[in-house]
Amino acid sequence: MSIPKYEASFIKHNACVLLPTFNNAGSIETVVRSILACTSRLIIINDGSTDDTTKILSVFSEVKIISYLPNKGKGAALQAGFKAAADQGFDYAITLDSDGQHDAHDLIRFLEKLDEAPHSLLVGARNMNQENVPTKSSFGNRFSNFWFWVNTGISLPDTQSGYRCYPLKPIVGKHYFTTKYEFEIEVMVRASWSGVPVLSIPVSVYYPKAEERVSHFRPFKDFSRISVLNTCLVLIALLWIKPRDFVRLLMKKEGWKTMWRMLFVNPQESNHTKAASVAFGFFMGIVPVWGFQLAIGIPASIALRLNKALFLIAANISIFPFTAFWWMASLVTGKWILGYHTWSLEWQTLTLERVKEEGLAFFLGGTVLSIGISVAGYLITYFLLAAFRKTTKA
Repeated sequence: MSIPKYEASFIKHNACVLLPTFNNAGSIETVVRSILACTSRLIIINDGSTDDTTKILSVFSEVKIISYLPNKGKGAALQAGFKAAADQGFDYAITLDSDGQHDAHDLIRFLEKLDEAPHSLLVGARNMNQENVPTKSSFGNRFSNFWFWVNTGISLPDTQSGYRCYPLKPIVGKHYFTTKYEFEIEVMVRASWSGVPVLSIPVSVYYPKAEERVSHFRPFKDFSRISVLNTCLVLIALLWIKPRDFVRLLMKKEGWKTMWRMLFVNPQESNHTKAASVAFGFFMGIVPVWGFQLAIGIPASIALRLNKALFLIAANISIFPFTAFWWMASLVTGKWILGYHTWSLEWQTLTLERVKEEGLAFFLGGTVLSIGISVAGYLITYFLLAAFRKTTKA
């Protein structure tokens, strides 16, 4: 028996291939044979198939196959595969779909990229503009790309591709919240939050005609779950990850240098653009739309062509533990504007009228405060840049 084409590279990187499958009897044999022509290091996860998939796989006695019933979802299958690969001592696992969409010969692209960027999570970028690409896939991919960028600050062309290379050590052993298609988003975002570089590489893809296509993606249910997951991830990013990263940045000498370069170096941005980015960050950090600052502010900063890095840094004006200060300042400001002079911290005296009064004062005060701070931030930043920045854009 001949040695598989890329076996030496798989041995060099201590990598394997994971192939999750569910009711892909029409394509599974071809996909498995194409992988075995490239490497013998294959783990198949038979995720509760009820068609002839189990029977077809039984002929591959040399392959490790994990089977269980009932079907648990792609996320659960991948987690089972990650654990099995880690238990066998592998450092990396390359995943691809069992519907014949991916070309096994692209496996070498991931291994070659690992030479340049070891310990990275690599995502295969498909050509989504070619013939037969489903409309829902194209839209869903753009939607996913945007929210991945909101959660991580990383821009990728294809965040829904199942053709990936995972570094196992930072992936295995975590408790994940999802077990279906949305797991591929969760694991990628959380890997990035853990400091794992997430990069993309081009891969080929085959989309059969609509009548020949087999898909287990249920648009309404799966899209709803993905939307709920993205909402949760945005809240976590806003309340914990972004403040954490900002504090870490301030604790490093390199972090101050980075902020200095963003403020004073980039000659492609005018002083007005930089000052407006800071001002808008202050505004969104304080304005009383708590929980949605980044969800609103990031798209708006893109539309306004502001410096997104400066916007995000400035928006951290309200990170914990300063959040409580701005809440109280908003309430005090609102009460002062409305002429309310009564204060009470006793919940026993809470009435609907008091809730309306306090709520109105909070939102009015927060809005006025955010405008005032943003104007001050713009003026201070602009004059500092005008005084100390040597190179500016006219």
